[in-house]
Amino acid sequence: MIRKLLWVVVLLLSVFDVQSQSIDSLLLQETFCRKTDNPFIYKKKKHFWRAAGETAGLNIGLWAFDRYALNGHYARISWNTIKANFKNGFDWDNDHLSTNMFAHPYHGSLYFNAGRANGFNFWQSELFALGGSAMWEMFMESEYPSKNDIIATPIGGAALGEVFYRTSDLVLDDRASGGERFGREALSFLLSPMRGLTRILTGEAWEKKPSAGREFENPSYQLDVSLGMRLLTSHDNERLIKAGASARINLEYGDRYASSKKPYDYFSLLMELNVMKTQPILSRVEIIGNLLAKEVIDTKRCTLTLGLYQHFDFFDSDTIRTDYTPGVLEPCVVPYKLGTPASAGGGIMFRYQLPRFTLHVAGHANGILLGGILSDSYRYYHRNYNWGAGFSAKLNVKGSFPDDKLSFALNNQFYRLYSRNGYSDQDYFPHPSDPPADVVGDYSRGTFYHLEGQINYNVWRHLFLTARCDWFRRSTLYNRSVEISPSISANGFFIDSKQLSFQLMLTYRL
Repeated sequence: MIRKLLWVVVLLLSVFDVQSQSIDSLLLQETFCRKTDNPFIYKKKKHFWRAAGETAGLNIGLWAFDRYALNGHYARISWNTIKANFKNGFDWDNDHLSTNMFAHPYHGSLYFNAGRANGFNFWQSELFALGGSAMWEMFMESEYPSKNDIIATPIGGAALGEVFYRTSDLVLDDRASGGERFGREALSFLLSPMRGLTRILTGEAWEKKPSAGREFENPSYQLDVSLGMRLLTSHDNERLIKAGASARINLEYGDRYASSKKPYDYFSLLMELNVMKTQPILSRVEIIGNLLAKEVIDTKRCTLTLGLYQHFDFFDSDTIRTDYTPGVLEPCVVPYKLGTPASAGGGIMFRYQLPRFTLHVAGHANGILLGGILSDSYRYYHRNYNWGAGFSAKLNVKGSFPDDKLSFALNNQFYRLYSRNGYSDQDYFPHPSDPPADVVGDYSRGTFYHLEGQINYNVWRHLFLTARCDWFRRSTLYNRSVEISPSISANGFFIDSKQLSFQLMLTYRL
């Protein structure tokens, strides 16, 4: 009887367009009384063959596009190329950093979400990402399979995939109809294409239900969208200044201090885009997602949480220097490049609360299984960076005053990558006509350092004025001899480059 009355109340509230959060709370109360699972949360059954079919179909469709639309030489496959791939094994490839560090992980996110959309959890979906990547590397290209891709695609794909999957879940609402329903389904499809495809194949995309049909129970989130101008100063002696438009998307999902055994119950996502002649459109992507978290202190003023976190980092820049002498060992004309698609480590989250001020501190220490950093000398095909493994450390401090009228943030990041199996003293300048070399790049130790500061001032309701400053430094120690004069040589040399960035933006907070 109580259950029926509650459902009547829910339907009446729906007629008067009460927010879904209110409906959720009623259903949660019903769940507590019945001591069963929350009926508002939609639990999918596992469909292995559909997930596997979507993964294989994605590879076949992409191969067909590369072969017949782009006429790519790498897509001309045969039984002979497949045999050669198995015979040769895996090599380090020479694609652009943006291809290897973002595009391939994004491809992996599609494999991952083929599993996720068909009822599999985070760890199980990782196997679909690994299987899809292996199929592509061994069967779908005439180029030899790539060592870096078989690592970056599934691991980085899980980070991107889970973020996009959970974000798409915020958009869906199976109670909606008409134009609203179409808009929600379209946006969800853009965020997670494989989930959108699965919903179309199963008919969920247009099936109307009495509940929202989401898979995650109304997580808290904060979304900041910023638009404005960006100024860059070069790292050379001329101090060239470049200007252009810039955009930032910053999403914090879930409660960073809550205990959790489910991956990505809390995550943060930062994306930065540029409209500037000298810069790539996508210049920065950062993801931090919890894999396991435990709240150890929870008092009125202090909260402390320890956990294990996955990290995905991508920093890209392009040429803004004009003076460059070919063959001379000096800082590269590109200020910096860095990618760490496979990284994880321990983290600490701390909050200190006062009546008129809140302070948040986060620290992370990570191991990097695979990363790439700009090289001053290695040039082959599209590649100008070294592969490596190493570690990173991050410290973030944020503070806010009453009602977020004024807030600030300081972020300090350090990355160290070690490159082995590199070129020797005699052959570290490969010629484009040479056959591909299975090397990580230079024998070197690369360091990337990033310090940023930000101030937000609330000017009107959800609108903030944001001022930012970023300092980037990339430095590399090369382990090879170099001739200083006809009679003097050194066993190593050090090159670094720096860049300053200033941004003035308007931020809208949801």
